[in-house]
Amino acid sequence: MATDSVPYGTPDAPRIAVRGEAHLEVDPEIARISITVTSRGKDRRTALDDLTRRNATALDLLKSYGDTVEHLETGSFTVTPELKEHGRGERVHAHHGRVHITAELTDFTALGELTTRLADQELTTVDGPWWALRRDSPAYREARQQAVREAVQRAKEYAEALGTSLASLVELADIGAEDPEPRFVGKASRARSMAYEAHADAGAAPLDLEPQRQHVHAQVNARFTMAPPQL
Repeated sequence: MATDSVPYGTPDAPRIAVRGEAHLEVDPEIARISITVTSRGKDRRTALDDLTRRNATALDLLKSYGDTVEHLETGSFTVTPELKEHGRGERVHAHHGRVHITAELTDFTALGELTTRLADQELTTVDGPWWALRRDSPAYREARQQAVREAVQRAKEYAEALGTSLASLVELADIGAEDPEPRFVGKASRARSMAYEAHADAGAAPLDLEPQRQHVHAQVNARFTMAPPQL
């Protein structure tokens, strides 16, 4: 029977199966915030006009930060009638408008100022930030490579304990990382949600936001053959 068909090896080619792991703690690369702009009017047109104006104000403010805001997109948009609780028929009491905006920033020095200025707008709510790494962050590669190096070192130590050495690599299996890519929700930290009415006299002081360190984990399984030990 061929040696490779026996998962546990043979006396002439014993195998060692090990797991390599790596745990890194690195600075975040991006921060995401969610902005919700709302309006309320007695009629649909008033609610829609106010919503359009406030949405344009929020977008203009975000775009004024240039390359600091790397990604900007508008999500859901709704205008909903509010019916009177008492009374006959479908009598509309008011209309509510809502627009969701998502922004992704790379310059954290401007993040506190921007979130504060956004939250200081009329009927505007700011949620976040959520700290994360990019999908192609070098941290993921470094974690995988460290996991492989640990697997090789661990296998060598087992072989040395038997008075022999590794012969060849039979298998290297990537069993994945706990956080293979950044997520919008999960372990990332976030600041408290903010909802402030705009004040004409003075703007709010910028928030002091401290980026949360990101934890990257990687694991691999490896199998090696070794020279027969003299037991």
